[in-house]
Amino acid sequence: MKKRIDPVKLPYLLLGSLVANTGISFIWPLTTIYLTTYLHESLTMAGIVLFLNSAFTLLGNLLGGYLFDRWHPYQTIASGVFIAAISSLALIFWHGWPFYAIFLLTLGIGNGIIVTSLNSIATFMKSHNPSYIFNCLYFTQNLGLVFGSLIVGFVLPFGITYLFILAFLMFAVFEAIVLTKYYGLNLVHGHNNRAKFNKVAKEHMNKAKFYQILAILNCVLCVWIAYEQWNSNISTYMLSINLSVQSYSLLWTLNAFLIVLFQPFLTHFDDFLTAHLKGRLYLGFTLFAGAFLLLLFAHSWAIFAISMALLTTGEVLCLPAVSTYVNDRAADSEKGYYQGIVQSVTSAGRAFGPLIGALIIDNSSYLILFIFCTLIVIISIILFILSNQLKEK
Repeated sequence: MKKRIDPVKLPYLLLGSLVANTGISFIWPLTTIYLTTYLHESLTMAGIVLFLNSAFTLLGNLLGGYLFDRWHPYQTIASGVFIAAISSLALIFWHGWPFYAIFLLTLGIGNGIIVTSLNSIATFMKSHNPSYIFNCLYFTQNLGLVFGSLIVGFVLPFGITYLFILAFLMFAVFEAIVLTKYYGLNLVHGHNNRAKFNKVAKEHMNKAKFYQILAILNCVLCVWIAYEQWNSNISTYMLSINLSVQSYSLLWTLNAFLIVLFQPFLTHFDDFLTAHLKGRLYLGFTLFAGAFLLLLFAHSWAIFAISMALLTTGEVLCLPAVSTYVNDRAADSEKGYYQGIVQSVTSAGRAFGPLIGALIIDNSSYLILFIFCTLIVIISIILFILSNQLKEK
């Protein structure tokens, strides 16, 4: 039996994801605090900068997917890491206004290319099912954010420059890993035949598969619009009902704990979950909707904790599985492109989520926001189910 060889060894792929996400978490979570407290810009300006950062990340996602398929995978991810490294290096010396905002945008492009490239590499791994790789990448992504957030609390009192130095070191380490361990990407099976794919017999999915991908992307968009309320508006709601900032932070500790707790189960039962991929997605998205429905009755920390537990369970079930679902339906010559689309839709949801939430709150109430989030997720689930039934017919 012929041994299946990965273009990148799995430990180096996961290490790269961990290092990159730790590096990025030194910078973007502090944007609002840094702009308003250190640079004395308005909260509105901070919101605009965050929106533009997400927009440029989306651009990086699309660019990364396109270059991964049409250019060279190895050079694509190396370029993304280089852009992120140079951006964080520049922030060490120029982090006043408006340079901070400018380099945050270029960092978004680099980060977008990196995330899409890592997910695209997962589609070419041979030693494990793509679903297994996507689960592991999702875990290292969240673990990197946890590490970064913890380190920020200890380093920030010494000065924000040290955080930019740490971020640069992370991306420099990742670039070294890419240059020495990822060079096999361009030799991946089928890559040398991409010109043949594109010129002679480029594969196209049938309409049913296209509608399925469109429907699940709609789910991803709605889920992230809802999810971003936890990162933005729910904190202010908790404060308005006399719950503390510490109690809000503790919810994210619960989120990280549950993700770490569930990861061994996801990897152990990967074959079962892959065989029941649609059911996994249906359940995950439904738990998302249930989490926001529960917020209608949240007047104590315990209810918020239960809602977060539902949200996190839904998250670990459906979000890593989205990449698997799309990968199974994308043509071989367009796998990187569609992984880029998945990440782009995620970035779009993260960009518009806080803005949509703020508009609803300003014009109505938090309860209307929770109803809105519940409804858009439920409607997207129904459309997704209908698209799958169409394929079966």
